[in-house]
Amino acid sequence: MSGKAFASQSDLTEKTISFTEIGRDIWAFTAEGDPNTGVIIGDDSVMIVDAQATPRLANKVIECIRGVTDKPIKYVVLSHYHAVRVLGASAYNASEIIMSEKARAMVVERGQEDWDSEFQRFPRLFQGHESIPGLTWPSLTVNGKASFYLGNRRVDLMQLGRAHTAGDLVAYVPDANVMMTGDIVEYHSACYCGDGHFNDWPKTIEAIRAFDVDAIAPGRGAALVGSKRVNEALDLTTDFVVSTYKPIARVALGGGSLREAWDACRQVCDPKFGSYAIYEHCLPFNVARAYDEALGIDTPRIWTAERDLKMWKDLQN
Repeated sequence: MSGKAFASQSDLTEKTISFTEIGRDIWAFTAEGDPNTGVIIGDDSVMIVDAQATPRLANKVIECIRGVTDKPIKYVVLSHYHAVRVLGASAYNASEIIMSEKARAMVVERGQEDWDSEFQRFPRLFQGHESIPGLTWPSLTVNGKASFYLGNRRVDLMQLGRAHTAGDLVAYVPDANVMMTGDIVEYHSACYCGDGHFNDWPKTIEAIRAFDVDAIAPGRGAALVGSKRVNEALDLTTDFVVSTYKPIARVALGGGSLREAWDACRQVCDPKFGSYAIYEHCLPFNVARAYDEALGIDTPRIWTAERDLKMWKDLQN
């Protein structure tokens, strides 16, 4: 990692897109560790899970969808509020945009700050950013659980607990036993924990495991088909979250500095996860949030473009 720029600022290589059927008429749009989008095709309409960062990137998803169905896209479900997930939503022309109530509250509280922060540190994911019409607002919100019908096909949107954010939603398709987890689950990709809840996250993963699903579209990384692969991803994600938090919490509770926490985390995590997609991108944010949580700060502090740079400077010294 260079001493000056975030790793994500120099990550400019285009990723290869895959569009994989992971259950009957259920598809995962993945791109080598970039944000994934789930596609659920019902009898009369289509539901999208997570929209991409810009309308231009969303159009790549739409192209793939039009290769398999001409049904209208009725619903865009946003698993959480982060800019790279939601700002492309306008491209789908969906009649409903759905978030959890908590995710909507987070847009109110920190949506613009998050957009500015992510835009600064991950330019490649904002191709065509000039076409973003503004913050993405839901037309419907879910509190706890709600079911939506695409003709006969039912999709259950559920909050199973805090994890990647306080407002995470999963989408479960019972007839196919397939789940879209957003960034609660990643596969060979680092978890971004800057808005995370480390102590809740493993319990939320166990709530997903209890469904015993046949396939998962994770937030990042390859689509997971088959119980073995699903469970591997759940285990790896839990290991990532716990391995990140424990050494940082020890330092924080012992009165150590953020820089000492960073060193302790790297010692444990570099050998295990150093090869994961966006590992270096996430690390400074993960260390800062874990340090705060260990000291009893329950609500993640808002990331601003200015706070990013100050934190990064502190870690360099």
